[in-house]
Amino acid sequence: MQITVNGQAMDVEEGLSLEALLARLGVRREFTAVAVNREIAPRSAYPLTRLRDGDRLEIVHPMGGG
Repeated sequence: MQITVNGQAMDVEEGLSLEALLARLGVRREFTAVAVNREIAPRSAYPLTRLRDGDRLEIVHPMGGG
């Protein structure tokens, strides 16, 4: 199935969880927010959130600065 992550198409297996995708991408979850189809996913739901064909994800990392 195909999903879009930060504007880039990606092929993943069906039934992949959000938690597994983040692990595969090497994303540190403690400093990350993830929106699935424009809705913020709570961190507690990452293991239970199953991705579906056509989902659009935005993975956002906070930036420091001043």
